[in-house]
Amino acid sequence: MDVLRIAAFSDGNSGGNPAGVVIRDVLPDAADMRRIAAEVGFSETAFAAPEGDGWRVRYFSPESEVPFCGHATIALGAGLVRRFGDGIFTLALNQAGITVEGFRDGSNIVAALQSPPTRSKPAPSGLVAEMLALFGYAAGDLDPAIPPALIHGGSDHFVLALKARDALAAMAYDFKQGQALMRREGLITILLAYAETPRLFHTRNPFASGGVYEDPATGAATAAFAGYLRDLGWPHGGAIDIVQGEDMGIRSRLHADIPPTPGSSIRVSGTARLMDAV
Repeated sequence: MDVLRIAAFSDGNSGGNPAGVVIRDVLPDAADMRRIAAEVGFSETAFAAPEGDGWRVRYFSPESEVPFCGHATIALGAGLVRRFGDGIFTLALNQAGITVEGFRDGSNIVAALQSPPTRSKPAPSGLVAEMLALFGYAAGDLDPAIPPALIHGGSDHFVLALKARDALAAMAYDFKQGQALMRREGLITILLAYAETPRLFHTRNPFASGGVYEDPATGAATAAFAGYLRDLGWPHGGAIDIVQGEDMGIRSRLHADIPPTPGSSIRVSGTARLMDAV
């Protein structure tokens, strides 16, 4: 099976979120892509085939298709660089057009994606209460400077910002309950965040909607979160760094550049390391 295994948003030569990458002349049909993704077993596998001057791309988790996946896009960028050399690649997704670029840096590849447009809105109070109950948090655990919100950067996410790092480390939830809630609300992940400084965040991302308890690095949620910080007028200074996966023992690093125009694309970048081919 022609699948590359690439860890995206690695911390040097370790960590990162593994994704499958399949590059073919023609995309398999949806049933085959779903089957391959389930066999690979990672949170997402990206499938790409040439289309015009760019690439047609679809993403599948072990259980469903996902409209946009950041870490799998970074992994795909690394796979394209590995095959075709350094460059910028145009990607046609189901609902958006984006780019991914990459270049070799020793044994690793540095890649950056331009997300779809971002948007955010305050979370309904009833949904906030459900989220707090799911994770066993109280309203007093939340950071009032970053209110709960529904955020979007190619796919839909929910953000809960916590005011203590140990509350983030203690995150736990009932998988089936979380999965039902996320699927009912159309959420790809729930992003829990702690601001160490205005430009350095620690995050965790339950991905029960896709059949995964937690993701160690989530580029799509990072793009949506960066867009939300811009909407809030947060003092990001044009960029943020995110450490994710640390509490899983899979430390990953993501960087997001935030242009000033409301709703505009976020550039999310990081290192990708080739694991092996299967």
